[in-house]
Amino acid sequence: MNIDYENLSPEMIQLVIAVFLVRLIIWAFYANTVRKTLICISPENRLMTPKQAWLLVIPFFNIYWNFSVASRLADSLTNEFYDRKIAEEENPGRIAGMWYAWLFLLSSIPLPAFILVTIGILSIIYFIGYWVKVNNFRNLLIAHGKYNEKQQTSDEIT
Repeated sequence: MNIDYENLSPEMIQLVIAVFLVRLIIWAFYANTVRKTLICISPENRLMTPKQAWLLVIPFFNIYWNFSVASRLADSLTNEFYDRKIAEEENPGRIAGMWYAWLFLLSSIPLPAFILVTIGILSIIYFIGYWVKVNNFRNLLIAHGKYNEKQQTSDEIT
């Protein structure tokens, strides 16, 4: 199927722009979740700064950066969970993050349509799963931090 890019209708151009903008907004929300999670991790345990999460919003660069985030965030969470003595899986979220990164990479390669649709659907599923997992780790760190503060204040009273 050949597409005549010179004779695209205005509606088609608007649709492409709208899809691109929606995708950027979703990536921005995802990057913000990663940033908030990194903020909950003490600076000595972080392998990337919270500001580096915004690199996930840059089109094409994020193909590479997804691999980096999956690896560095998992290692940062491992360090933080070890320091806080929180029992959690080893390399938290790394497998889901790497699956998403690989599927996102494959969805960016021009392949036959039926393969791209399948990879695209799997990529969306793993993206949502990884996003939820990262948010759950952030909530765990927040809850554990509040527990520690309550525990410390009750220890100081007694």
